[in-house]
Amino acid sequence: MQNLRIGILSTASIVPRFINASRQVEDCTVTAIASRNPEKAREKAALWQIPGVFSSYEELLASPDIDAVYIALINSAHYAFARRALEQGKHVLCEKPLALDPAEIRELFSLAREKGLFLMEMQKCVFLPVIQQLKERIRSGEFGTITMADFSNSFDAGYNSWMFDASKGGGPLFSHAIYSLQLMQYLFDSFVVEQTGLCTRSVSAVENQFSAVMLLENGILFTNKTSTASDTIHTGYLYGERGYIELPDYWKARKAILHFKDREPEVLEIPCDYELQYETRHAVSCIRQGLTESPVMTEEMSARAADTLLQLHRQWNGGN
Repeated sequence: MQNLRIGILSTASIVPRFINASRQVEDCTVTAIASRNPEKAREKAALWQIPGVFSSYEELLASPDIDAVYIALINSAHYAFARRALEQGKHVLCEKPLALDPAEIRELFSLAREKGLFLMEMQKCVFLPVIQQLKERIRSGEFGTITMADFSNSFDAGYNSWMFDASKGGGPLFSHAIYSLQLMQYLFDSFVVEQTGLCTRSVSAVENQFSAVMLLENGILFTNKTSTASDTIHTGYLYGERGYIELPDYWKARKAILHFKDREPEVLEIPCDYELQYETRHAVSCIRQGLTESPVMTEEMSARAADTLLQLHRQWNGGN
C-alpha cells in the first residue's frame, strides 16, 4: 500500500512544523504544496524538500495524485477550501478552527459522510501524550472533583497582518481561545453551556485581548485570558478538591506539574520535537480505517467549540 499523499494549501508559518511532524509518521508523505504566489510555492518546496508544486490551490485540489489536503490558510478561508477539497474527493486535515460558524462545520461533516471522506480539525493539544496521561489521572479521582480552571497566554500577532482583520477571522479569540476550549471539552467530555466575557481593542476592529468565562455542562467554571498587548504567563491551571494541575504552555504541553495537599508535587514530562506528529498520526490512522470522523476530535467537539466562540464574538460585536 502506498503512503497517503498529502498536499498542503499555504506556505504559512505553521507549515514547516506540520511537514517535520509528518515525517515522523509512518504511512504518509507530503508530496505537494500550493500558494497563491507560484514563486513562493517553488521557493518553499525547494527549502522544505517537497517534490510537487502547484501555482494555485485549485490545481492542487484537482490533482489525482493527492489523497488528502492539509489546510493552513487564514481562518476565514477554512470552510470554503475544506468544502472544495471534499468535493474534489480529498480527505481534509484543517487547522483550527475548522470554520468560524458551527453551521458550516455541520455542513462539512455532512458532506464528508456523503463522500466517504475523512475530515478533522487539527487540534494538537488533545493528542499530546502529557494530556492523554493527564486525562487518565483526572479520571482516576486523584484530585477529587475538578471545579475550576484558568488559562492565560499571550503572543505577538504582528507577523500575520490578517490577525488584525475581522473579515479574515483575525484576533486572538478565534485563533487561541480554541485551545483551552477544546482541551476542557476533551479532558472532561463536557461542552460549554454558557459563556461571557470582555475584550479591548487597539487600532483595529478585532480584539487585542480578552477575558472569557465559560461554564461546562458538568459544572466546571473556567476562564481564558489571552493578550496580544501584554506579556502574560503561558500556563493553565486546573483546580480540584485535593490539589491542582499546572500546565505550562498548555496548547503544546510537554509537561504537567501535579500539586497535591498531602505530598510533594509530581512532574509528568514527555519531551517531543514535533508536537503536531500525534494529531497527524491519528488522522492518518483514521483514514486508513475508512473513518469519516475522528473518535477524538469529533464533529461535536468542533461545532460546539465554534458555537461558543461565535457567541462571545457576537457579544463583543453587537451580534455581527
